[in-house]
Amino acid sequence: MHDKLYSVAVLPGDGIGPEVVEAALPVFDVIDVEFDFRFGSIGWECWRANGDPIPQETWNIVRETDVTLLGAITSKPERESKEELFPGIDPKLHTYISPVVQLRQKLNLTTNRRPIIDLRNDEYDFVVLRENTEGMYSGIDQFPVSDDLWKVVSGHPNALASGQEGTAVSVRMQTKEALRRLILSGFQLAESRKNVVTIADKPNVLRQSSKLIRSIVEEVSADYPSVQVEFSNVDAVAMWMVTRPSKFDVIIAENMFGDILSDVGGGVMGGLGLAFSGNVGDKYAYFEPVHGSAPHMQGTGRANPMAMFLTIAFMLNYLHEYESADRIYRAVRSVVRKGDILTYDLGGDASTLEVASAIISAVLKGE
Repeated sequence: MHDKLYSVAVLPGDGIGPEVVEAALPVFDVIDVEFDFRFGSIGWECWRANGDPIPQETWNIVRETDVTLLGAITSKPERESKEELFPGIDPKLHTYISPVVQLRQKLNLTTNRRPIIDLRNDEYDFVVLRENTEGMYSGIDQFPVSDDLWKVVSGHPNALASGQEGTAVSVRMQTKEALRRLILSGFQLAESRKNVVTIADKPNVLRQSSKLIRSIVEEVSADYPSVQVEFSNVDAVAMWMVTRPSKFDVIIAENMFGDILSDVGGGVMGGLGLAFSGNVGDKYAYFEPVHGSAPHMQGTGRANPMAMFLTIAFMLNYLHEYESADRIYRAVRSVVRKGDILTYDLGGDASTLEVASAIISAVLKGE
């Protein structure tokens, strides 16, 4: 046991989030790292009761800790979000903003990291790096279109036929500041791995905006001569992730493309029950499984907790607790390969707690 004490904000959230958090947290009792857990509320019930999915008390906890561990978040379209507010909460005064987006933007967590690892046969091991703060998710999303934006799009024949009130527009905003930060982190990561970077974009269609990312890649690559760079269409990358995943090392993508590729990667791994991620900035990070809140699974005891265990391992890796992280990675891999204690999504019939118990036992045995 070492003397370092880490402070962790634990935000169980919605749906199966509290269940997988509760199942996985006991793993901290069997590793040689000390943690101080501070629990906070986040998510849909906070929104319904207060008109904000992240209470100020939770923000205080997050800002006073080293990292955040998030369970899962429920998000719904605008109409449903306003309809489900508690009586007394004026929907005209409140707009639902995803707590995930809020965390990423307010904490300046610029990069989403999504490891894609083969837990069964060790045939692939790559990472999708996704820009977190702009692109199609920058917030420039209008229906109906404002007068200023209508001037830009009104010449399109479909817009002319539909009129301003019948046209919606989302803008893919990209900046040199954000893309350079993303690309630099990708090259640094590749240099510590297999020295291959794949830029996933759509330059054959988005000819002008794609010039920006290419120019930055060419500028950054000059300082990393050992790193091989490939420019590929994002749809081709998605196909190769499924058919030839071993060809990749570090994939870099803007926000929406990275979002889609990340979930393709979850499918390659065997499903979202295994997919995990970290959202990283210069001074802070939060970590979460990818599966979402899955409200239809809530209370059934059947949710796969493996992604939460892998998320914890990823968080430990970020904190430079490499030995403890590796113990958890190896334990999850051992349980997957044995195949006798798995949840329904991996072909078994074990419960959430049974799988969690098997993983913790494997950690203790050093499997």
